[in-house]
Amino acid sequence: LEVTERALTARPAELLEAVARLRKHGWRIALDDVGADSRSLALMPLLQPDVIKLDLRLVQERPNAEVAEIVTAVSAERERSGAHLLAEGIETAEHVAAAKALGATLAQGWYFGRPTSLPKTPGPLPPFAFGPYRLAPEPGSSPYSIVSRVRPVRRAEKTLLIAISKHLEQQALALGKTAVIVSAFQLAERFTPDTCRRYSTLGAEAALVAALGVGMDVEPAPRVRGAALPDDDVLLGEWSVAVLGPHFAAALVATDLGDTGPDATRRFDFALTYERNLVVRAAASLLRRVAPADSPPT
Repeated sequence: LEVTERALTARPAELLEAVARLRKHGWRIALDDVGADSRSLALMPLLQPDVIKLDLRLVQERPNAEVAEIVTAVSAERERSGAHLLAEGIETAEHVAAAKALGATLAQGWYFGRPTSLPKTPGPLPPFAFGPYRLAPEPGSSPYSIVSRVRPVRRAEKTLLIAISKHLEQQALALGKTAVIVSAFQLAERFTPDTCRRYSTLGAEAALVAALGVGMDVEPAPRVRGAALPDDDVLLGEWSVAVLGPHFAAALVATDLGDTGPDATRRFDFALTYERNLVVRAAASLLRRVAPADSPPT
């Protein structure tokens, strides 16, 4: 199944669930036009494609700083996951050489033949091996339940968690268009005016920004995807911030201890991880709660 980054930014919950169902039936996933839009670099780890299709301009244009950024991000993902690289737009022998230099082992384009009807009796396909299946989905899970099982849990007041959260937001800003940041705030009232200003900045820079909480608006800040949680969602008792990029991953996950004193001194048990697979799982558990957008972001 071939998908684009636009499908994931517009309908993250639906797409992640559909991909999980298809993989159970033996389907494999290809991410199309990687490099045409920097958002595709940010979303690779969430989709975990078996085939990464490189946009044709990567083999047809002269190398530059932008191409280098794409190549290093794709190479890192391939090294981590074992995904195959497929180069699109191969029209000349020079394009073949460029594709090989990018690490592609598969290719498509007019150099190999023009589009035509399939033969009535197809011949045998050459052997082709995929890597192992990607991480299984965890319906109903939460970032804290995922991370706290395997990482040390500490205790702190809210002020420390605010400082760590802001630091992770700055990391996402530094990543720019290759960043995904997904956060759970328990209640919409905790998405304060100051938080709204910070997330407005993130929404203008990052590939995908989402905020979850009971009573959260569908767009709590410009270009920020909102998800209103039901009153019985386990996230009502949690605070989470997950940041993903091609070369960076971090997640703060915390559970509220229920203190009734001053808000600033409320205590949480929390864990902080930079282990990529844990961060991907934490972020995916949040994105599976984000409803479809009315239209894909531009």
